[in-house]
Amino acid sequence: MRDATIPTDADAVELLRAMVRVNSINAALPGSAGGETDLVELLETWCREIGLVTQCLAVPGHCDQLLVTYEIDAGRPWLLFDSHLDTVAVEGMTIDPFGAALRDGRVWGRGTCDTKGTGAAMLGALRRYAAGDTQPNNVAVLLSVDEEVGMRGIAHFVERDLPALGWRPAAAVVGEPTELRPVVAHLGCLRWSLTTRGVACHSSVPHEGRSAISAMVEVVRTLEAEYFPTLTAEHDLAGRAVGSINVIRGGEASNIVPASCRIEIDRRTVPGEDAAAELATVARLIEPRRVHGEPIAFMQEIEVDHPPMGTSHNGPWRAVIRDVLRAAGMSTLELGAPFATHGSYLDAAGIPTVVLGPGSPHPAHTADEWVAVEQIEAGVDLYGRLMRAALPPAGATG
Repeated sequence: MRDATIPTDADAVELLRAMVRVNSINAALPGSAGGETDLVELLETWCREIGLVTQCLAVPGHCDQLLVTYEIDAGRPWLLFDSHLDTVAVEGMTIDPFGAALRDGRVWGRGTCDTKGTGAAMLGALRRYAAGDTQPNNVAVLLSVDEEVGMRGIAHFVERDLPALGWRPAAAVVGEPTELRPVVAHLGCLRWSLTTRGVACHSSVPHEGRSAISAMVEVVRTLEAEYFPTLTAEHDLAGRAVGSINVIRGGEASNIVPASCRIEIDRRTVPGEDAAAELATVARLIEPRRVHGEPIAFMQEIEVDHPPMGTSHNGPWRAVIRDVLRAAGMSTLELGAPFATHGSYLDAAGIPTVVLGPGSPHPAHTADEWVAVEQIEAGVDLYGRLMRAALPPAGATG
C-alpha cells in the first residue's frame, strides 16, 4: 500500500483518496494484489480509531468483508448502508490508477466513482452522525467484497450473516454512482452455459463421430429464432427483458471432430421473472431438435444469477427518501436501471432498499475514472439526512 494509515481527522474526500491508493482490484481480475484485504484492514483500523464498532465477516472463497456499526439503543430501528470495496482492472488507464490525484474539483483513480466514493461518503456521514445530537436510528455500513465478479459478499451476508446479527434492517441504501438520484428498481442478470456433447473422431472419418459444433449450430439457430424474440416482459422503470449469446468455444484441433461445444448466454431478467424457468424454457425448445437424425445431447449450468430488484418492498422507504431529497432541495425523480446491484439481494430478503450514491455512472470503469468532490460532499450530507430520518415501520412494504 502507498499509504498505510488514514488520519483520524480525515474528511470524506481525504478518506476516499486513501482508499483509492490501495489496490483493491477483485482477486479474480488481472492486476490484483490480493483483492480487498488491504483495504478492509486499513478501514477497520480507521473506524476503530474514531470509535466505531467493526466486525470482519468471512466470505468463503474470498477475503473478509467489513461491517461497521453504531448502535444507539437495541430498541431503535437499524438503517443499513452497503458499498463494495473491489474494483475492476486497470489495464489501459491513462492516469495513475492508484494516485488519487485531487485536481479540477475531482478525485481521479480507479474506484473513485465505482464505488469507493459511496463508501467514503457513508463513513463520513456516519462519523458526523455519531458526533451529532440527533440520533434516532442505529446505523450499519457494510463494506462488501466481490461485487464486480460474483457478488459473493452480499449473497453470503444475506444468507448467513444477516440472520445471525440479532437485528434486522428496517431499510437499506446501496451505494452506486447515481448522481444522488434514487434507483428504485433494476433488472437482474442471469448468465449460464449451454454445452452440447458429441463423439470425437478423426476428421478423415467424420461419419464415425458426432460433431458437437453441428449440434450447437442448431442450438444457436433455435435460440435466436424462437427464444430471444419471445422475451417481452417489461418493467415500467427497469426496462425490458433481453438476452444474447456472447461466448462460444468448441473443438480441440482442425483434424478432430469435436466432442464438446459451449456457449455462454447473458439474460437480463425483469422483476417477477424466475431464473430456473428460463433454463427450462430453453431445454423444451432444444429437446425436440435433431441433427443428422440424432437428438441433441446438451447440458445447462447457471454461472451467475443476480436477481432483479422490484418495487414491492420499498414503497414506504421510497417515500422517506423523497421527503429527504425534497428537504435537501434535490430532485425526487425515481429511476430504474438495466444493470444489477447488491440491492437485488437485499430486496429478495424483504428489506426495503434503494440504490443511491454520489458520482455519475459514466466515468465508472473508464481509462480516467473520477468523481466530483462536490458530489462526495453532497453525498455525505444526504446520507447523514437519511441516518436522521424517521424510518418506515418494520415490515412496511408497498
